[in-house]
Amino acid sequence: MPLVLLIADALLGQLGAEPIRAAILRTGKAALVQLVLSLACTPLNTLFGFKAALKVRRALGLYAFMYAAIHFYLFVAVDYGFNWTLLKDALLSKRYTLVGMGAGTILLVLAVTSFKYWKIRLGKGWKRLHRLVYLAALLAGVHFVWLVKQGVAEPYYWLAGISLLLLVRLPMVKRLVKRGKSREKRLSTNFADKQTYH
Repeated sequence: MPLVLLIADALLGQLGAEPIRAAILRTGKAALVQLVLSLACTPLNTLFGFKAALKVRRALGLYAFMYAAIHFYLFVAVDYGFNWTLLKDALLSKRYTLVGMGAGTILLVLAVTSFKYWKIRLGKGWKRLHRLVYLAALLAGVHFVWLVKQGVAEPYYWLAGISLLLLVRLPMVKRLVKRGKSREKRLSTNFADKQTYH
């Protein structure tokens, strides 16, 4: 839907005074949203037992890559017109472009190796490789923070959300969640037993 809306707004001339910049920002935001949603799938299952989230995790990751690829294309081809001298200057002078390219490169590698063929071929290494998505998410969050003007709070909320989604994956946090679930289960079982007894 973000892509459909972007195309519709572009055709209707509703992207504002700087349509290229607006398109770059919107595709970048769409990539970030999909990436964060893909990261949220595992915690949703771990914390709330929402297994359906795991079924869409890969699709969300691939959509994140798709929007990141469009975002990159608009930046390189449309905004800079494949002018490698200007692009080199942008990479050296604008730190957000460097971290953004790092995040995009990781997403490219993960998208290419997301198929069953690579999962079988890489074996245990496949899971280790795909943990790089955590780094990609952090880089994407930093990219957003460095991109916008100072005083804008939204990018920091996104970075905080990403950090939280990564924290809940730590073994210590997982153990605490499991203990909490076990305790809750025992309490509910005891309560049910008492109700039955009465």
